[in-house]
Amino acid sequence: MDYMRILCGKSEPLALYEPVIACLEQPQAFPDLLEPIYRDAMKLDDETLDRFRFALLRLQLYADVHRNEDMEKAMHIRYVAQVLEKVIFGTLVMEPPEPEAS
Repeated sequence: MDYMRILCGKSEPLALYEPVIACLEQPQAFPDLLEPIYRDAMKLDDETLDRFRFALLRLQLYADVHRNEDMEKAMHIRYVAQVLEKVIFGTLVMEPPEPEAS
């Protein structure tokens, strides 16, 4: 799978994409790479940080579109992208709606 293409969209790659790709390709590496990714993201300027958020959003969209092809892989992609977005930005752009109380 070409994760770099998904992350980049139509933009140039960011150095931060490499550790994200490592998390996607090796799920067991994610816990160890979470903090370094967060720390590197905190060094980005606002415009680059915005580009990174859209890269995470593209991953989530890709996982949703392709979920019927490989459900387990799609769930892993979505999980990595959402955890990174939540840790770095505090919220999710595509946050699922909360169920209404009866």
